[in-house]
Amino acid sequence: MGERDAVARRVVIVMPTYNERQNLEIMASRIRESVPGADLLVVDDNSPDGTGDLADKLCEADPRVQVMHRMEKAGLGRAYVAGFAWALERGYDLIVEMDADGSHRPEDLPRLLVAAEQADAVIGSRYVPGGTVVNWPKSREFLSRGANVYNRAMLGVRVKDATGGFRVYRAATLRKIDLNGIESAGYCFQIDMTLRVLQAGLTITEVPITFVERERGASKMSNTVIFEAFSRVAKWGISARLHGHSAASIRR
Repeated sequence: MGERDAVARRVVIVMPTYNERQNLEIMASRIRESVPGADLLVVDDNSPDGTGDLADKLCEADPRVQVMHRMEKAGLGRAYVAGFAWALERGYDLIVEMDADGSHRPEDLPRLLVAAEQADAVIGSRYVPGGTVVNWPKSREFLSRGANVYNRAMLGVRVKDATGGFRVYRAATLRKIDLNGIESAGYCFQIDMTLRVLQAGLTITEVPITFVERERGASKMSNTVIFEAFSRVAKWGISARLHGHSAASIRR
């Protein structure tokens, strides 16, 4: 199946935002050029910089843009779960998650959508052959690569980029996962989702992407986010070993 056929399916891009006013309009334009048949759902956590107001203006100008306003910043995971539920209620076939800061290139989206025809979930991967990272500080890249080595060792997964947040899920995949049971708030959400897909006996494909460091705005990474991921992965991995399994093989 070609790229044009894949995009013809009902596709929605769920994009959480918090203080991304500098990037949102540019990203919306690039998405429209790359996948003109896809819809965009902006999930804004009451950004004080006016990102939500800008999203409303984009919605008024483009019927393919929708906005979900949330009352407070409750974490990336909560925003995605709310967006996924919205998409499932409206009958979309493929649900995309991607960042609003420009690090996930909309130009890579068609290849991810094609891959979703053969897999239950697709990860745009920085760390498979062909994947690259551009302009990222070496300290951040070292942290990211180290986190993925840690994930594989603790959880028994083979996914190279379990922390990657540029993904496509089939609607049927999300329906097989207990989204309401997800407690991960920060970037650990990506690891949590990876585990849940594998534990449901579903398939994940990694597609190489070019990851580009943001040019505008501030990163949301913090010590709290890092600690959450480290501690939750340790808990999941130790619990699985006590029962003689890998975390990825446990059915929830």
